[in-house]
Formats: sequence, structure tokens, C-alpha cells
Amino acid sequence: MADDHVAAGRGTTDRMVDLALRGAIGAARRLPYERRVAAMGRLTTHALGPAAGYRRRAERNLGLIWPEMSAQRRAALSRAVCDNLGRTLIENYSGEEFARILPDAPVEDAGLDTIARARADRRPVLFVTGHFGNHEAPRRVLSRMGYEIGGLYRPMSNAFVNDHYAATMQGVSGPVFAKGRRGLTGFLRHLKSGGMATILFDLHDQGGSMIDFLGRPARTALTAAELALRFDAPLVPYFGIRRPDGIGFDIAVEAPIPHDEPLAMMREATRRLEARILRDPGQWFWVHNRWKADRPRPAA
Repeated sequence: MADDHVAAGRGTTDRMVDLALRGAIGAARRLPYERRVAAMGRLTTHALGPAAGYRRRAERNLGLIWPEMSAQRRAALSRAVCDNLGRTLIENYSGEEFARILPDAPVEDAGLDTIARARADRRPVLFVTGHFGNHEAPRRVLSRMGYEIGGLYRPMSNAFVNDHYAATMQGVSGPVFAKGRRGLTGFLRHLKSGGMATILFDLHDQGGSMIDFLGRPARTALTAAELALRFDAPLVPYFGIRRPDGIGFDIAVEAPIPHDEPLAMMREATRRLEARILRDPGQWFWVHNRWKADRPRPAA
């Protein structure tokens, strides 16, 4: 009975969060595009982010990685993190308006020849990226260039929010699969048929391998590298980097990661993401529990 009450309470809270988010998104979408993006950034920085504990969590993680950083700098970066989150959220709900402000081609294009050859040979391609800038921006740009790119994503814990947020990923370019047995089956079928797809690899993975990330070990899934080897697919990092104006983006499609054993490949993927974060730490989502401690094993 107690568990039922807890579940009911959480369901009510999730519904309230969803209704508040829908209201904020609906109000923002009535604004012209640039004002909408800036307004959602401000709202997330000053209201939604603090209420959800995001700013506090971001400051804690920043202190974990850079203990010598001043409190003022951590606070400023946590505000930038929330601003980027709010902007990313409304961008992804803005569909074609978001697509229209994106560049016609990547500014860094070392991986373009690789993916063009793979398409010509009907080989699959796996893209890897992280929650940096707006991770949907490169997929939209490559889609406009004629590439169909699906994805594998981890569903949100709030099912109400997940339903409509997942819909923003559908219809952009290629099928999108929720992580889980059914989703993974569809994802593997998509790759086997020569499809292209994206994996965001910068979330804590309880069964992952320890890889140093920004100077501290973090459990990291090897899935992207394992699938690249299994399907003989290039593993190509790409990023959508927000410009200083807060609206525009530069797209980077990097040189593919050479095939090696999976741990070495994901170490290189991590290094590529680290390089982006070190250039502009406010664009990474420091809210994730990336360095979550392992749960203690029960006594024998």
C-alpha cells in the first residue's frame, strides 16, 4: 500500500511538472523565434533551473572537477548551463524554425568524406556526441544535406514529459529508438540495413567501463564502439556548438575514430567531447550525475 501511495504521489508530481513545462513551452512558442529562445533561456536560468535543483547540482559537479574554481565562476557557469538547457529545449520544440537558422554545411568537416563513402557503399555510420550545445543541430544539418540519421535515446524518468519530448526527435531524420530491449532490436535492424544513427554517450551507465572524464573516472557505455565494430561502421563524433549570440550554431563533423578495441575507442570519443567542454564549459549539461558513485554490493 505504501508503495502505491508513493507511486501515486510521484505520478501527480510528474503530471504537474509536465503541465508547467507545457505551459512554458506554449507561451514561449507564441513569441518570434529569437525572442522565444532567449526568453526560455532566461526562464530556465532564473526559475525552472533553480526549482529543479539544476543550478545547485551543476555547481556541485563543477566543484568536483575544478575545486580551485571560485564560487562566483561556478555560479556564472551554472547559469550558463541552465540558459543553454532552456534554449535547447525550445529549439527542439520549434521544428522548422530551428532548422532555418542552422548553417547549410558543417564548419568543421573532416568526417564528411567518410560518411559520403559509407552511404555510397551502403555501410552504416554511427555518430557519437554528448549533451553539449544542441546535440540535435548536427543531425538537422546533415539531414538537409541528404543524410537520414536515426538515434538511440534514454527515455526520461517523467513519462508525461518524455512522450512529447521524444516526438520532437521523430520526423527530423530517420527513426528514433528508446533504449530498452524493443528499442535496441529496432536500432540493430536499422544499422544492419545500412542506416546511420546517433548515440549520446555522456550519461552515467551502471554497467559501463570506467573511463577518465575531465580528470575523474566515470562509468561509460561501450555500446557505440561495440556496434561500430560489429557492423563495420565508421564511428564519427559530431557537435552542435552554440555561437556567442545564443542563437546560431557551428557544426563540427570530426574525423572518424579509428577502429580498435572498444575501450580505446570510447576513450577517444571521451577525449573529443572533453576538448569541446574545455573550450566552453557552459555549453555542457553539468546537471547529469556523470560521476555517480557505484552502489555498494550487498554482503554475501
